[in-house]
Amino acid sequence: MIPGRNFPPRRQNRRENVNESIRAREVRAVFPDGTAEVMPTAAALRKAQELGLDLVVVSPTAVPPVAKAIDYGHYQYELKKKQHEAKKKQHVVQVKELKFRPNTDDHDYDFKKNHAIRFLQEGNRVKAVVQFRGREIAHTDIGKRLLTRFAEDLSTYGNVEGTPRLEGRNAHILISPSKAVVKAAETKLEDAAKAAEAKRDLPV
Repeated sequence: MIPGRNFPPRRQNRRENVNESIRAREVRAVFPDGTAEVMPTAAALRKAQELGLDLVVVSPTAVPPVAKAIDYGHYQYELKKKQHEAKKKQHVVQVKELKFRPNTDDHDYDFKKNHAIRFLQEGNRVKAVVQFRGREIAHTDIGKRLLTRFAEDLSTYGNVEGTPRLEGRNAHILISPSKAVVKAAETKLEDAAKAAEAKRDLPV
């Protein structure tokens, strides 16, 4: 007996929601003049072609599916452009770690505090860690006071997630940017994206 062959799955037609590939028997057809009508797909397609346009399903889960008479090439271009813009505006939140010692001097403290402010203004989270070495572990209260002071100094820019925690020979806290700071960071990203777009559209 000849064993059956395993064929690879058929690739879906990427344009199954365009023109003749639309499988729904009827659609809610929307035309450039703003009219919308539930009609057989064949009739909607015929009307779109008379206008020199494509019939494109834009809401396949609706009952019946919503299809627009549009230029499919232009539709794809605008869709990709929107996806590209959304991706540019997306900000990946990172956790920035700053390390201290129980005897950190004021100059080093202020230096790292300013770094933390910048990280929070960029929309990132900050993890402040106090490292204890040798006999310093007997004075964890000093480290916790330093972390509490650090959190209070950053209260304008972020919110502390919990209280200082001791894990092994390290004490740490996690600070997230406040809503106002996050909004400012998002606005800054949007402004930068708009500036880049405007610069790209300038004539050479």
